[in-house]
Amino acid sequence: MLEAAREQVATACARLASEGLVVGTAGNVSMRVDDLVVVTPTGGVFGEMRAEQMAVVDRGGNLIDGPLAPTSELALHLLLYDRMGAGAVVHTHAPYATALSCVVDEVPAVHYSMLMFGGALKVAPYATFGTEELARNVESALEGRTACLMQNHGHVGFGHDLDYAVEASLLVEWACTVYWRARALGEPVALSDEQLHDVAAQVMRLGYGQTKENEG
Repeated sequence: MLEAAREQVATACARLASEGLVVGTAGNVSMRVDDLVVVTPTGGVFGEMRAEQMAVVDRGGNLIDGPLAPTSELALHLLLYDRMGAGAVVHTHAPYATALSCVVDEVPAVHYSMLMFGGALKVAPYATFGTEELARNVESALEGRTACLMQNHGHVGFGHDLDYAVEASLLVEWACTVYWRARALGEPVALSDEQLHDVAAQVMRLGYGQTKENEG
């Protein structure tokens, strides 16, 4: 299971690099395997990391296996596993998400697809990377959500598995891009809580986003 997880993390890193959400060593990815966590190593270059380079740590952050030390943001990852029940965590320095984190306190829910991570994106107050303070700030910003921005830093999100967490990170950057472009034209209209509730109900009713057999 650990070898398969290492391969999944390496594949996720390559995907994030190819999509332009990370540059060089800026970002980190992890996934939980029972009571262990497979996580990217510190200083790892996203487009070049190999499965065998991934670190394996226990839930206390102790290195169990791997040739390299884990990411400096390990405290943030472990908090999301302990407090949020995450199955996987993705942190990026995606350009639009990072730019907006320098300017706004929140990215409003300008599109219903933002329900994937809970609606509007909160911005966690700035703290030095790799610190417990940053982890606590992120925990507050994630209340009721699975993704947030970190002021002057980037994006972090989690999901029940790594595929979901990666797809959500791509959607975060898309939503930030939409908001950026809309704001260049005028004041974007945000969806209300009632409108988002109606969308959620419609998704459940129609099975939106899932393939269906042709009943004709």
